[in-house]
Amino acid sequence: MSATTAVPVLEVNALDVYYGRAHALQEVSLALPRGVLAVVGRNGMGKTTLCNAIMGMVPSRGSVRLHGKEINGLPPNRISDLGIGYVPQGRRVWPSLSVDEHLRLAARGGKASWTVERVYQTFPRLAERRRNGGSQLSGGEQQMLAIGRALLSNPTLLLMDEPTEGLAPVIVEQVATMLSTLAREGEVAVLLIEQNLGVALRVADDIAVMVNGRVARFMPAAALAADEALQQQLLGVKGAAGEAEEDSGAADTPMAESRVFTVRRAGDEHVVAAEPVRPAPLTVRGYTRWNAGDPNITPVDRVVRVDEAAASVDPETTRSSAPVTPAQPGGTAMHAEDGTASGGSAQAVVYVAGTFDTKGRELVFIRTCLERAGVRVLSVDLSTSGKPSPAQVGPGEVARHHPRGAHAVFTGDRGTAVEAMTRAFEVYITTRRDVAGLISAGGSGGTALVTPAMRALPIGTPKLMVSTMASGDVKPYVGPSDICMMYSVTDVSGINRISEKVLSNAAHAMAGMVLNAGRAWQAAPVKPALGLTMFGVTTPCVQGVMQQLQDEYDCLTFHATGTGGQSMEKLVDSGLLNAVLDITTTEVADELVGGILTAGPERFESIIRTGIPYVAACGALDMVNFAAMDTVPAHFRTRNLYRHNSNVTLMRTTPEECRRIGEWIVAKLNRMDGPVRFLIPEGGVSMLDAPGKAFWDPAADKALFDSIARGFRATPRRQLIRLPHHLNDPAFIDALVSALREVRALPSPGEATSNARQGIR
Repeated sequence: MSATTAVPVLEVNALDVYYGRAHALQEVSLALPRGVLAVVGRNGMGKTTLCNAIMGMVPSRGSVRLHGKEINGLPPNRISDLGIGYVPQGRRVWPSLSVDEHLRLAARGGKASWTVERVYQTFPRLAERRRNGGSQLSGGEQQMLAIGRALLSNPTLLLMDEPTEGLAPVIVEQVATMLSTLAREGEVAVLLIEQNLGVALRVADDIAVMVNGRVARFMPAAALAADEALQQQLLGVKGAAGEAEEDSGAADTPMAESRVFTVRRAGDEHVVAAEPVRPAPLTVRGYTRWNAGDPNITPVDRVVRVDEAAASVDPETTRSSAPVTPAQPGGTAMHAEDGTASGGSAQAVVYVAGTFDTKGRELVFIRTCLERAGVRVLSVDLSTSGKPSPAQVGPGEVARHHPRGAHAVFTGDRGTAVEAMTRAFEVYITTRRDVAGLISAGGSGGTALVTPAMRALPIGTPKLMVSTMASGDVKPYVGPSDICMMYSVTDVSGINRISEKVLSNAAHAMAGMVLNAGRAWQAAPVKPALGLTMFGVTTPCVQGVMQQLQDEYDCLTFHATGTGGQSMEKLVDSGLLNAVLDITTTEVADELVGGILTAGPERFESIIRTGIPYVAACGALDMVNFAAMDTVPAHFRTRNLYRHNSNVTLMRTTPEECRRIGEWIVAKLNRMDGPVRFLIPEGGVSMLDAPGKAFWDPAADKALFDSIARGFRATPRRQLIRLPHHLNDPAFIDALVSALREVRALPSPGEATSNARQGIR
């Protein structure tokens, strides 16, 4: 071994630092011959003070040698010139300088090993954002910039203070990989101050454990990885079988490990290996920052959460510099970092999602337009090709949200893979607490891939799909939601004079929706929202109810045509209705008998989920709907058919069909825990179901009413009311209004949710 390599890159000997009478560092000694040395410990143990002392930013006693030369007592700029690159905790980038200006300012010139171009090659994301200011970068991008800035001083020692703090796991993985590469290439030694034990064990050769200002242990990383008892003793790490040891002086922040390390003998050497096992989750007091989440999910399986600004928001920068946008119209928003309420506004995120392997240029163009408009953006790649992803959230992260895991997505078969990714993204987007909007661009495949997730978002959350399919039948894509669809004109394939205008318009439309979300056009107090279902044959009843309630409620009427019922229930799930008066439940007849206006088997499920105050009746359950007479299925041609108009044919339900309809409805009613009143109009259920009218059939009505009454399970909050009136009679209208006021007077979880979102007291 030569004399040059025999001298450690860094030697710290008997280093003491005082803050007044507080003895922060106490005779700290350590050595870094080469490679990576990680300093770990709980909060408040002196790790950052050690950084500051080495850099000359706090006065200290003792010795600090760089390549054998004493540097303690020198000013920070001189220490930097001698070969220490410093990556401070919190990044500390300049908000007003662009990425390129940061790097050009730090570059040393000459024949330096690290150049601006090399930094861009190392961090391609910075190359994409080179014209963006420091305040416009996410936390992960700021960390890349801070590291690149330090490397441009061409250091022999890189001093990194908490480089993974506040970053999402996907960004942590990139930082860890970069550190491992630096150590392997041998150009730079690294002193890593780190609270994430998984990162420290992965990249470091040796570990120094600090406890109360002292180095309690200095040992090989492999040895610490293998000694769980020592981890518990020094760091408070313990397996799922026990609690972490108490430390009154430490914050209570659980740890999220990404790998499990074991040590095995290989001759005379200890080899660190990442074992393919599924360990119990670890809990740490006062050690790391991430919440471990569901205790049933092991660290190996843990889904990447991007709630902290969607892949990497730094709280220190975003709360002061990011645009402020509401997460829900007129409601309580969530902080992108942690999902905490902010009283009406927060750094919410617009998600730009799509297949970046085929539509990358278009999606990046949309993202850039949004960023320039002052909107915080997160890109999500939904491709299944396995190609490298330029997006902030890669396909693997989304795929892990599939109910059967990522393996269900990456099957090798394009058809099943896309279908599974569609499901995974729908689950993924509904777990985000910072969604200000969702935008995408694509052809038929991309449109089908993204729009289910859009439909899963609440009504009022901006959703915009640029699609080649937008000039055709968009019902399969839009459904009952408020998705905006923009025709792409040309194919979504590259940026040209047409696509540039269309995509730019789409991005700025999204920015306008997000930045103005929740602004009311009327200053008058908002009345509670009431959803009502109506058909032509139940119109007198609905209009009579509205006449009595219009001064108390904002009455929203939904035509019971299948989509109407779905739309109303979507509003219920979105918390935008305060109560429902479901007078016209006719869509159930179409669902069970085979008509064309079914709302699907999910009808009533939003009422069950939310517990919203609910009053319903048997409106128009005497009929099944078809289009023109010649479209009625052959096996129904002999039934009691009524030509409503040239395009609508109605078919009377039979006693047997009515019995099945009643049983289906009552099964749903019995699952409702909110305040519920179901009213039966024994005098008839529609304008056609009355004496002398086309669908008057007392036997069929009795079968319907009796099947509901027979199966109904009454509770103090759920009651069945049978009245001897026709649905459209004034007495029945009065009973509906009375029932609504009664259920509205009862407490309801759905009421609390909708009031909060609409700002109603």
